[in-house]
Amino acid sequence: MDWETKAQRLPLPLHRGQQSHRKPVAELRLELSSPVTQPPEPFEPAAERRKPASRGGDGQQLPLPPPASPLSPTSYPYPEGAWGWERGGKSARARGAPGEFSIVLFPRGFPGAEVTLCILGSPSTFLSVLLEAGVQSPGNMLLCLSPAWLTKVPAPGQPGEAALLVSKAVSFHPGGLTFLDDFVPPRRATYFLAGLRPGSGWGREAAELARDLTCPTGASAELARLLEDRLLTRQLLAQQGGVAVPATLAFTYKPPALLQGGDASPGLRLVELSGKEGQETLVKEEVGAFLHSEALGDALQVAIKLSSWRWRGRQALRLRPRAEVGMVADTVLALLEKLEEEESVVVEAVCLPAQMPFPGSPPPGPELAVRICAVVCRTQGDRPLLSKVVCAVGRGDRPLRHQNSLPRTLEVALAQCGLGEAAQVAVVRRSVKAAAEAALAAVLALEAGLSAEQRGGRQACTDFLGVDFALTVAGGALTPVALELNGGLCLEACGVIEGLWAAPRAGLAAEEAAAAAPLVETMLRRSARCLMEGKQLLVVGGGGFSKKFVWEAARDYGLKLHLVESDPNHFASQLVQTFIHFDVTEHRKDEENARLLAELVRARGLQLDGCFSYWDDCLVLTALLCQELGLPCSPPAAMRLAKQKSRTQLHLLCRQGPPWPSPSLHAVPCCSLESEADVERAVRQVPLPGVMKLEFGAGAVGVRLVEDAPQCHEHFSRIVRDLQGEADHPGIGLGWGNAMLLMEFVEGTEHDVDLVVFGGQLLAAFVSDNGPTRLPGFTETAACMPTGLAPEQEAQLVQAAFRCCLGCGLLDGVFNVELKLTRAGPRLIEINPRMGGFYLRDWILELYGVDLLLAAAMVACRLRPALPAHPRARGHLVGVMCLVSQHLQVLSSTASQEALQALHDGGLLRFNLFLSLEEALVPSEYEEPYCNVACAGPSPAEARLRLLGLCQGLGIDGPHYPVAHFLSHFK
Repeated sequence: MDWETKAQRLPLPLHRGQQSHRKPVAELRLELSSPVTQPPEPFEPAAERRKPASRGGDGQQLPLPPPASPLSPTSYPYPEGAWGWERGGKSARARGAPGEFSIVLFPRGFPGAEVTLCILGSPSTFLSVLLEAGVQSPGNMLLCLSPAWLTKVPAPGQPGEAALLVSKAVSFHPGGLTFLDDFVPPRRATYFLAGLRPGSGWGREAAELARDLTCPTGASAELARLLEDRLLTRQLLAQQGGVAVPATLAFTYKPPALLQGGDASPGLRLVELSGKEGQETLVKEEVGAFLHSEALGDALQVAIKLSSWRWRGRQALRLRPRAEVGMVADTVLALLEKLEEEESVVVEAVCLPAQMPFPGSPPPGPELAVRICAVVCRTQGDRPLLSKVVCAVGRGDRPLRHQNSLPRTLEVALAQCGLGEAAQVAVVRRSVKAAAEAALAAVLALEAGLSAEQRGGRQACTDFLGVDFALTVAGGALTPVALELNGGLCLEACGVIEGLWAAPRAGLAAEEAAAAAPLVETMLRRSARCLMEGKQLLVVGGGGFSKKFVWEAARDYGLKLHLVESDPNHFASQLVQTFIHFDVTEHRKDEENARLLAELVRARGLQLDGCFSYWDDCLVLTALLCQELGLPCSPPAAMRLAKQKSRTQLHLLCRQGPPWPSPSLHAVPCCSLESEADVERAVRQVPLPGVMKLEFGAGAVGVRLVEDAPQCHEHFSRIVRDLQGEADHPGIGLGWGNAMLLMEFVEGTEHDVDLVVFGGQLLAAFVSDNGPTRLPGFTETAACMPTGLAPEQEAQLVQAAFRCCLGCGLLDGVFNVELKLTRAGPRLIEINPRMGGFYLRDWILELYGVDLLLAAAMVACRLRPALPAHPRARGHLVGVMCLVSQHLQVLSSTASQEALQALHDGGLLRFNLFLSLEEALVPSEYEEPYCNVACAGPSPAEARLRLLGLCQGLGIDGPHYPVAHFLSHFK
């Protein structure tokens, strides 16, 4: 084979906001004069040999690897952006040149470098977080090994707060790949987590760096001091969390305000001392009463220790026999001499190890004890979620400590102690989960009542917690008893067990997930809030009743919204920074209106960061306005293409590649209808049965299955007569006219795919399943999320949706794509170039912790949305639509808005209201769903059964609205 090589100097691509003084690197271009049968030999351009490929200042060179295949860009273990492949296009073929392939070596960029997750601490402590974040947000997880790599600078406009800048760090990428980077200029942290436990080496510097930051922080010295006070946390867990704790007697000297005197709970006794001397009589009386109390149960020993953050990790554990009252009292009196204000001496029962029934004869050797370590993370809505459980096993007559025992899974630990039945292990796991999540909930409730100064800053909050349990028997049942709260130790134990080599096995996917996965998602979510706080956004079109959540979310995120709206009395006019009354309903004048609106924006001096819309009628106008203002958005031509359903299909039918698979594989034949003559022509071109719908419609209003030509003419005439303009049915797109289309009807299951796309790159996709509709209509009846499809079919839907969006030129935004999965693969129904409507935003936020509204706002501000690369669903939701034509009686009684909202607030169902009852009173053939009622469950089957029972109880299910049939696809 003849190979010709050409070396060409290329300018160095720079990432937004990153300056560089780097040298350019070379491109190796390979011209193929014959078909490729094997790759070329490794080649390194002489001009670039051993020169540093500067990519962030690391000064390390990326060697040129031998490609496995000239068409295989993903076969290298390099971070995204380190290597690129380029294929010659039509121009090469047109001039008769052979096929051209380029290997382009360019510096690593920092995709989404606006997001900067920073950890200051030991790599071993945070290994689980570092590796997981390297996968979920490559290149944006930075580990600082010294406080000198960080700098605090005053934050403009935020007195008393500071921004945190990172000048040097170790960055993490998929596969554990790491780089030592220097950043010029420094990267600004959007999330900071410092190791603050004793013995970290530079605790004071870390504490000072974490204090009063503008970015979110997952820990602070002030919060760490509260969690390290064993007495305070024990009282907190017993009182607010209802968590079992060891029987405890505490002598405290000038206790902090957060501690309350007297009996905090059964088995927890707090004695306030007036002084440290002359307390012998009181101490002996209290110790004697405590050791003889029933609260200690069968405990044979007690542990005595000093309790406060100052003593954490700096004292030996003193064990004394319970029967030796004098010895225990003397130990307490000796420790009282060391007390300072707000410190305590604690006497606590040592829990007896649970006696495990071994089958047959018990093994020889000492009795074993189990110490359970649970990591629980704060998730969307400040809800605790257990992420991982690991255990230590050791002798029952000796204290079990972190780092003195190899961590193991709960199943292995219990089996080693004689408890191997899966049902019994499941009971223990449920108990640990409930107790650990209750512990974090109690901590978060405590923090919510603290001032910013008490927390160590406005943005300081505990995002994860380690809870240590002893497994004992109480009331005849195995019970986890909370011993202490910590952060790094439990997380470190989880990282150790995750690092053990083991062959993957089926059925353990949930257990094999990283302990830090929910924590990383919280880091990204809080980073997004940090980046968007105070952003100025123009919203075009306020929307209707179903979009009220937008204004509540904007206030929560700290967005400053400006609204353009036709209705001068729109309810949101009082909820925004600026209200611009402007008629946006005349779409024939969208270009002119965009210019006029741009002039109004400039005249008012609005300094906008972005502009977007979530309302169908305003999408094209928004794209034109963004073009006038120089703001990011998908091109107006792409929005027009996606807005008109027949143009979408016909355009994609012509997109036959390359690349392959092409969008044409998913498009469906159709014809636009504006007159009776068009109908006659369409029935000859489109196979029947078909589907007739409004070209610019929404909510499935007017969509109907037609079997033959007479039905086509009849339905066309009905729509032309009944739906002539916006006043006939507001909010379904009639402002664009009432033209229709006829498209081929395809058999299969219906699905929604909600995409987040940035710069033509797919960042996230969420697939949901729809139930069968009430033919000949297509109004949605039921839905399930996540999808119940096989992974391969889910991937087909996602790729089909993404290819169709790219085929229309939709490169930036949040898009909703409706498809059918047929036996031949996915087929496109339509593209909605905005976030999904109805319940979709709420469900995705509930299950995945991803807010499509915030993602759309970030894209509008030219910011890459801070999303995990692989979002994980926290359960399943199955829901059913309610229609006024079918449910008017129950919606006015057993299933009234107030009744459904009360059930939602009680956690029994998920309720999404789309219309007021007055708005929903339209002819049944043109009605939209009034609301959605959903139930959650750990599996689709359980969620479905809960929903079916609820609908039967509320009267939503009935002979004319068979909910069981609508849910039949979700089995």
